[in-house]
Amino acid sequence: MLSISRLNLWLGGAAALALAVVVILGANPFAQDPFMVDLALRLGKPSMQHWFGTDEFGRDILARTAHGALISSGIALSTVLLATAVGGAIGVVAGFLRGWADRAWMILIDALLAFPGILLALALVAVFGASRWGIIGALTLAYIPIVARVVRGATLSLREKEFIEAARVSGDGAVTIMLRHVAPNLAGPVLVLMTSMFGWVLLSESALSFLGVGISPPAPTWGNMLAAARPHLDVAPHLAIVPGLCITAAVLAVNLLGDALRDYLDPRSRL
Repeated sequence: MLSISRLNLWLGGAAALALAVVVILGANPFAQDPFMVDLALRLGKPSMQHWFGTDEFGRDILARTAHGALISSGIALSTVLLATAVGGAIGVVAGFLRGWADRAWMILIDALLAFPGILLALALVAVFGASRWGIIGALTLAYIPIVARVVRGATLSLREKEFIEAARVSGDGAVTIMLRHVAPNLAGPVLVLMTSMFGWVLLSESALSFLGVGISPPAPTWGNMLAAARPHLDVAPHLAIVPGLCITAAVLAVNLLGDALRDYLDPRSRL
């Protein structure tokens, strides 16, 4: 009989696979052009030709939703990788070396954590600009403190283990111990964090686009598709339903997958 954790893993994997199919559809060269305007079909309801209907400019919503998945998931993945690399390095160094390095980094991290993530991202987008890399840079800086805090806490626990003391006694330097012994043992918690953070970043990117400071139209993202749907909710609610369901499904998928990975990687859950 499947355990709850294994069931979560399968559910999360299935939902993540469904999201991947949407991304593949966006890259399909045979899909409709997400930028093709046909005013004769504006605000069209779902049909055999346009499965999810058309928007206020007659553009195919399925094609725009799939293309938006490429943009939104690409931004989220880039942000997660950069924030994990930088925040993980800060957390390992601060937690292992302690002393002035730990105090200096934690003062900076605490200062950044004092600001709500979305407000910090808004301020940083104003500095970097609303380009794709500007948004990635802003979200990366907003999420680095979270990664650094989690990794530092795990490193503080690891540095007191017997195998770390054995490495010190054998003559290994601090850099060698961090790279060879500490970092590999952080892979489990960091992987779970990355999975959960992907959903957070996806929501943040959608929020920025919804507020008008994300990727600029006509390039579609799920957030700016929701924003564009607001004036037409009475006559064409499908304009908001489709990207809204995509955001919900994507966040649900990564949260389920993150919960399942956490249970699977925790030995106590298998007792």
